[in-house]
Amino acid sequence: EHFLSVYFFSGFVACYLFSIMDVLLSRSNYRTVDQSNTTSNAALVAMVGTVAVTLGVAVGYLASSPVATSAYVATRPVTATRPVVAPTFGRHSATTATYANVPTYNVEDLRGPEEYYLPTQQPASVTPAAAAGAFGLGAMAVAAFALVRSWFQQPTQSLEPMSMQEAPKWSMAMSGSGSGAGKKIRIATRKSPLAMWQAEFIESELKRLHPGIEIELQPMSTRGDKILDSPLAKIGGKGLFVKELERALLEGDSDIAVHSTKDVPMELPDGLTLGIICKRHDPCDAIVFPKGSTKTCIDDLPQGARVGTSSLRRQCQLLLKRPDLKFVELRGNVNTRLAKLDSGEYDAIILAAAGLKRLGFADRIYGDEANIINPDEMLPAAGQGALSIELRSDDPETLALLWPLMDIPDAITVSCERAMNRRLNGGCQVPISGFARLDQQAGTLQMDARVGSIKGDKPLLIKGKTISIDMSQDWPALQAVCEKLGQDVADQLLEAGAQAYLDEAYANEDAGVQAQLAAALGTK
Repeated sequence: EHFLSVYFFSGFVACYLFSIMDVLLSRSNYRTVDQSNTTSNAALVAMVGTVAVTLGVAVGYLASSPVATSAYVATRPVTATRPVVAPTFGRHSATTATYANVPTYNVEDLRGPEEYYLPTQQPASVTPAAAAGAFGLGAMAVAAFALVRSWFQQPTQSLEPMSMQEAPKWSMAMSGSGSGAGKKIRIATRKSPLAMWQAEFIESELKRLHPGIEIELQPMSTRGDKILDSPLAKIGGKGLFVKELERALLEGDSDIAVHSTKDVPMELPDGLTLGIICKRHDPCDAIVFPKGSTKTCIDDLPQGARVGTSSLRRQCQLLLKRPDLKFVELRGNVNTRLAKLDSGEYDAIILAAAGLKRLGFADRIYGDEANIINPDEMLPAAGQGALSIELRSDDPETLALLWPLMDIPDAITVSCERAMNRRLNGGCQVPISGFARLDQQAGTLQMDARVGSIKGDKPLLIKGKTISIDMSQDWPALQAVCEKLGQDVADQLLEAGAQAYLDEAYANEDAGVQAQLAAALGTK
């Protein structure tokens, strides 16, 4: 009688399990930057489970109700049951036990009086009406699963707040131009998981701002993605990650390119502009330890620890505090780097905190953010943590669609940092760092920058300056003010001897502070 109950309940439980897997897979690219993501996914899974179990219990109850049971039993034919024969001992005759309404048999008809025969039951037959009902309910379950699946695959359009400032949100703009019907934007992006997350995030924001707009993602493999066995400083710098995207823009194959701003060269090709600086996320670096480690900060590293980073900027600044550290080249996407760390290749690695959070690796950042490196201890790269959008200079229509994504306060700090780096002709070949801080209440903009020697035999040059800034001005005026500050700080560094550091860096093909030290000592 419980056949239908078990059947339908199992079907809905299976639907629930498949839904869980689908939730985890389809939402993995839209994870938020903190633990609220876990809560959100848990709520979704709980909702699916509640619906699935409720439907399963309801169908099971109906299927096993007296009416349903009577209808089911009525369709089952009565079948003969073989008797149970008691064994004979000595002269005692065999006794035959029978069931009510079932024909009896003589002992002689059996194969032997010593055998037991248990009741047998033939499989019940199901009427066409019952089969149709089962098929219909099964179809309903499949349809429900498809509906839930498609709903879960929708991109998250309003993500959770970050903790870097008082109220910054992943959702960058509050309103757009309205209808996007008939408009199309082609987004060039790298194929790495982080780059795809960034492009998909911009896609979701544009669809939120301009309902009806058509977005086409165009993933591309860049030369920087393909060359993984050499340091970036040796093979041409981070510009290798954007050249193919910029070519697509210039040839008209793409409309915009989404970048991690720190990877964008200071000088852009003629005809292109970095027109949009989006809301900045965490600009700091993080020191990441293998899973299960109890270490939380740089001071916890043992003497001579192996630290994975290909960044000359990071190496130079870390050596000021820990000259005993050994740096090992680290390339590949974030997932690859973490896998190498957990396999024991490194004692720790240095990564951008924003990338970890965007990809959902919040578990690699401790609750009190103890492994986030203070920017005063290690200045970030210019533009680190900010997304930017590159487009053709002669495309005002596309710029107008993108403008609601522009974050003026963060554009001020990022533009200041890039102006400093541009004046120094900075790139991966030189350990240059810069970080600007805007205090809107006080009306001040502070810029700090550092330049190091790739040989590690000269002191780190550190300069900074603070100015007043009038935030009531329009963007062109603000841009001129912040870029002037960046250039002034760069000039301070040049006056302190930074040019010798720059010449030294560009004259050496081999990159890396420790590699240069080894070469100088003749130990390489």
